Amino acid sequence: MTSKLREVPKYAFLSIVALLSVGPLYFMVVSATNTSQDVLGSSMLPGTNLIANWQSLTEFQDVGSAMYHSTVNAVLTTVLALVVSSIAGYGFEVYHSPNKDRLMWVLMLAMMIPFAATMIPLFQLFADFGMVNSAFAVVLPVIATPLLILLFRQAARSFPHEIIEAARMDGLKELAIFWKMFVPTMRPTYAAAAVITFMAAWNNFLWPKVILVNSDYQTMPMLISNFTGGYVIDYGALMLAVLIASLPTIVIFFVLQRSFVAGFTGVVK
Repeated sequence: MTSKLREVPKYAFLSIVALLSVGPLYFMVVSATNTSQDVLGSSMLPGTNLIANWQSLTEFQDVGSAMYHSTVNAVLTTVLALVVSSIAGYGFEVYHSPNKDRLMWVLMLAMMIPFAATMIPLFQLFADFGMVNSAFAVVLPVIATPLLILLFRQAARSFPHEIIEAARMDGLKELAIFWKMFVPTMRPTYAAAAVITFMAAWNNFLWPKVILVNSDYQTMPMLISNFTGGYVIDYGALMLAVLIASLPTIVIFFVLQRSFVAGFTGVVK
């Protein structure tokens, strides 16, 4: 009985933290059904203005087009980032050398450089190649991030090198070893990297805003930012747009939640 009483403060604390975490999500969902005045009044009760908010949202904004371009950018970024970063992380660890360690330190230092410092040179580079207003211009700068390369390198350290040597002796090519042996074994790591990359790509605002000059290619974060540019803000429609933009990342996270945790705990081990 005494041991159970000792657990009460812990579970009480966890319950409070859970409520604080769910609170903003609940307010977002409720606000999508309320009027602008109710949102400003911090109403926590569901309203009846959902259809009116949807009509107001779609009257001046092309939600379908924004969702399509966000999906294309996020999926392309995720797929290419997983392929490129996993190959790089695998190569850094399996083909180990002091020079590769130095290069890895350079990549880690690159994480300290703010994106604003490289944004103008990047735009000039893509403009010279005629790639402005293209999905690849949004995707290419973020398909090989130091964080993902480090994640896969740490995962490769737990991959038995004896298996690689045995596969080489059996005549298996290096690329086949990677695709047939490393990739299936590291599925939790791929899931964790997919969640991180998809959420970052979906919520990316600054670089798409710069490189996608034509408003026809706007993404959901860009669409949401349009609501704050007027003199009068319809907060009900704004919260509905935020709710719609949040749904894909929420679904992806909950679908891959267990693999996401397993991927990081595997790296730590």
